[in-house]
Amino acid sequence: MPTITIRPLTAADEPEWRRLWTAYLAFYQTTVPEQVYRTSFARLLSPNANEYKCLIAEMGGKPVGLAHFLYHRFMWTVADTCYLMDLFTDPSARGKGVARALIDAVHAAAKRDGIPTTYWNTQDTNITARKLYDQVATLTPFLTYEKTD
Repeated sequence: MPTITIRPLTAADEPEWRRLWTAYLAFYQTTVPEQVYRTSFARLLSPNANEYKCLIAEMGGKPVGLAHFLYHRFMWTVADTCYLMDLFTDPSARGKGVARALIDAVHAAAKRDGIPTTYWNTQDTNITARKLYDQVATLTPFLTYEKTD
């Protein structure tokens, strides 16, 4: 099994980050305008503790996965919580432990920062990913609702 390296995003990663995030968006059958790419990438590089962070997974020196995550307050505890928003593995690297390594790295970073819980959402039809999620976390009974107008 090839070695997986997890590291923080750097400014030099923009082309590969864009490739991976575009593929992630395509999986969910959506796109975003160029301004969202530029703004999101700038936010990911921000030193502001309240901005999203990004970890990149590499195999053989090539980026093959990403995880976007955010620390935020949680009203039911004193400690903050960690929201893993986007998790993606390039199809060429699937089944090799990349997603698991990214989840573990995000959760380890959160724990180092005093945050005990990491959570995420996925579509109920994302069966392949859910097989992994069922191994590494506990499914909660909560559903997500969204209001846009």
